[in-house]
Amino acid sequence: MNLLQLFQKLKPFVRPYRWLVIATLLLTLIGALTAQVNALTLKYAVDSINKLVEAGQGLAQGWHILITITAILLGKEIINAFVQFGQKFYGERLRIFVSQDLAQGIIEKFLTYRLAFFNEDNNQAGKLQTRIDRGIGSLTRLVQIFFIDILPLFTSAIVALGLMYYANFYVGLVATIIVPIYFWLTYQQAQKLGGWRRNLRDGREKKSQGILGIINSITVIKSFNRESIEAEKQLKLQRELTDNQMHTRQISFIFDGLKTFIEQIGVVLIIILTAYFVLDGQMSIGMIMYHVLLFNNVSAPIRSLHRIYDEINDAMIYSESFFTILEADNEIESSGSLKPEIHGKFELQNVDFSYPNGYQALQRINMTIQPNKITALVGLSGAGKSTLISLLDKFYLPDSGQILLDGVNIEDIDTQYLREHIGLVLQKNHIFQGSIFENIRYGKTDASLEDVMHAAKKASIHDQILKLPHAYEADALMLSGGQQQRIAIARMFLKNPPIIFLDEPTASLDAIASEQIKQSLDEIKQGRTVIMISHSLSQIIDADYTYVMKEGKIVEHGEHDALYHQDGTYKEIFDAMAKSLNIEKIAKTFEDDAEEETHS
Repeated sequence: MNLLQLFQKLKPFVRPYRWLVIATLLLTLIGALTAQVNALTLKYAVDSINKLVEAGQGLAQGWHILITITAILLGKEIINAFVQFGQKFYGERLRIFVSQDLAQGIIEKFLTYRLAFFNEDNNQAGKLQTRIDRGIGSLTRLVQIFFIDILPLFTSAIVALGLMYYANFYVGLVATIIVPIYFWLTYQQAQKLGGWRRNLRDGREKKSQGILGIINSITVIKSFNRESIEAEKQLKLQRELTDNQMHTRQISFIFDGLKTFIEQIGVVLIIILTAYFVLDGQMSIGMIMYHVLLFNNVSAPIRSLHRIYDEINDAMIYSESFFTILEADNEIESSGSLKPEIHGKFELQNVDFSYPNGYQALQRINMTIQPNKITALVGLSGAGKSTLISLLDKFYLPDSGQILLDGVNIEDIDTQYLREHIGLVLQKNHIFQGSIFENIRYGKTDASLEDVMHAAKKASIHDQILKLPHAYEADALMLSGGQQQRIAIARMFLKNPPIIFLDEPTASLDAIASEQIKQSLDEIKQGRTVIMISHSLSQIIDADYTYVMKEGKIVEHGEHDALYHQDGTYKEIFDAMAKSLNIEKIAKTFEDDAEEETHS
């Protein structure tokens, strides 16, 4: 991406604030004109004073010159103060507004992306955050540089160069020749540094992701005493980052030194050339200072590019990543337009699915999930149960085959409409930053406090909430894992959908809480289509129909009794669950207790 392409991409974000751009441009033009006042005034002062000195006159005859140049220079500084304030104020205002729109634009855009986008290795949370934050910062800084730094300087340089040509063609030509040499060096610098800057960006992303990983894994790190290993990993990343930074700065310093040398050569040539014309009688002595000051205005952008160059290149590098995310239209989640009446009958026909990393999670899945029934998915970890639910909720689309809901291909159904009719409770549910009330109300954004409390009671969390210092206004993130799980279940109760997906909803709860939740779930299951993943014997037995999965395939299906007596995978899993609960001892405990009651 070159600078012109970048500005084309920025144009839609700047266009709403064109009045700020127009105001900045007008102030820039005024500033460019006032920037030449010093050269004109100095020429007038030197020539006028020189004439008085040659005529043998002194201070008495020169007061009007001092008063004139004082008035002109003070007036110019007053005007310039207002102009610079206006440029900075409007430029900063434009930067803030564009920053706001860029941030909101990318958030609204990637919220529409399919789940697979966020699961790709190159789109990990830390990397995305770095690209977005640095992208917005670099792009808005670029807007600020252009309107506050570059535009005023280059406008002033063009006006100054015009005045030099007007005074003397050859002096203007010397000034003109120096500029492209400088910019050629700048271009060569960009070519040399392009790859290194991208390496620098990648290193920063890895460093950010590494720090995020440490924070998220701090308990595991400490429990295994692996602090030194993690520190060594980060040191290796930091050294790579440092090497890239040093190499980048080394190249920059070499080219910056060459550019400074070229600029000073230009100053020397201007002085020699104007001195020659003065001695030859073609110019007044004041023209020496006049041309030196004008060339100073011409070379000002050259000097400023020492400072601006790195920021522009950073903007170019990070803007590529930013716009890659913003313009990933192929990642937008597909959505049909149909909104059929939903009863809850799912039919999967020869469904295959692989994750972006190539792992095939589902193979030739054929099943029918009846409406108003409880369907259990049973299988060992990695069998594809959660993946199947993700496909039914349209988080992913199958690679081949089709999924029908009440006879309609799920791809043709409006995605938001579909999810409005589905309640999803996961093994580990996300709790948002905010109050308990806000988290439960997420299930139905217009729910009243009474509705929220009623849902909390169904999830057996209401009494615990009331014991908190701020009750429903307490911070939901401060709750325990089991309490957070009940908040998520209450959220689903509030939504009250006709289809429910339960993925180990009681896995993180204790036995009493699990039984309470089971009773609540039993209540909401009535008259709904329920698809349930569970390792709980009681919940599996309660299912109307069960599908057994192994290595991404359906290996058995049927009702509990029939499946158990097939002596297959289901019986193997069921017996393992029973052994893990030590059913024999539990049964013996109940028998002994019954005998004691009988004897008493």
